[in-house]
Amino acid sequence: MPVRLGRLKQRADFLRVAGTRRKTAVAGLVLQGAERPVTDKTAEADIGLGFTVTKKVGNAVIRNRAKRRLRAAAAEIMPRCAKPAHDYVLIGREGTLSRPWADLKSDLELALRRLDLWRSVDQETSP
Repeated sequence: MPVRLGRLKQRADFLRVAGTRRKTAVAGLVLQGAERPVTDKTAEADIGLGFTVTKKVGNAVIRNRAKRRLRAAAAEIMPRCAKPAHDYVLIGREGTLSRPWADLKSDLELALRRLDLWRSVDQETSP
């Protein structure tokens, strides 16, 4: 069964994930993760994703470009590597735009491993 990705759009969801204080920073991004509450309205999706880039990184055009890169990397990596029933917030950094694509994807994988939110192959095959 494929993993479904949902979006975090409300500020309360971003604050809930940040409130767990479970985060790691790598060269291309910052990843925050939190287990999804049982009564969450986004339960139809297996993984909730939120994206943000601060004004320190640049103007709106640059921030949107960074978010597009983060969304593309997450679409490739998260369905097969991230633990389901969790919410994730990816925060863009200055290096998000200049980082080579392969390095940005490996940064996301490394961040998942550091937070112990990596889904191993054993977890995929178990019922």
